Order: sequence, then structure tokens, then C-alpha cells
Amino acid sequence: MDQNGSFSPGTADNSSADSEALPGVTVIVCASCRDETGSDAHPRAGELLAEDTRCAASDENIHIRTVECLGNCKRRLSAAILRDGCWSYVFGDLTVSSGADLITGAKLFATSTDGLIPWRGRPDSLKRGLVARIPPLDLLKD
Repeated sequence: MDQNGSFSPGTADNSSADSEALPGVTVIVCASCRDETGSDAHPRAGELLAEDTRCAASDENIHIRTVECLGNCKRRLSAAILRDGCWSYVFGDLTVSSGADLITGAKLFATSTDGLIPWRGRPDSLKRGLVARIPPLDLLKD
């Protein structure tokens, strides 16, 4: 967050460990998301989710980043999990304490052999909260 209290898109927060991150896995948290009341109070619920995610990833090699807006406001707290060359996932309806679920999903994704987050073992919040699955550009035929 800058001095004016706003976020820069793509702000790097944390590589949760000093060594290499898990194979290209990044969790992106929308830090500008508001809570269910729509409050403008700071820290915003998205900032709290980002912090919870960083704490959950403290012993893992997973990149955690924030962005100003994922444009998923109707589904409130939102995050995405990306992996190089694989499908990307966007989740909504998260809570400020969903950080551990995001890290569990990221670890499942990192060890996936088919480039998808497996359904089995995925936390319920990532099953119910799935908003979109976006293909990697190199998979598109047009």
C-alpha cells in the first residue's frame, strides 16, 4: 500500500521462503476486497486475507502477491491461483481466514501432473467458491 492508502496493481508481497517457489505457483489476493458490510475501513478484509495467506505460507515456497482488484466484487473476498503453463483459477466467497485453504490449493496445484487443481483434497471453500478456470494461452487453437 502506498502513502495514500491505495494499492498498486501487481504489488509483490512475499515469496514465502527465500529459496525457489513451488513450480511456478502464485497466489494472488485481491487486497481491496471489502467485507460483507461493504465497509471502507482499513485494513480491508482483502488485506486481512492476504496477511492470513502469507502466514499460512510461511513454511512453504509459494509466491503470495496482491492486486488492487480482481473485479469479482459480487463474490466478495477473492483470490486466484496461477501456475506457469497451466490453467488459472479464480475463487470468491472467501473469508479473512481462508489463507490456509488457498495454500492447500496451491500445494495441490504444484504437485498436479495434469496442470489442474484436483477436486479431491481441495478445501470446500475452493470447491464452492470457484468463479472461473482460465486456460493458458498456449492451449488456445485460434
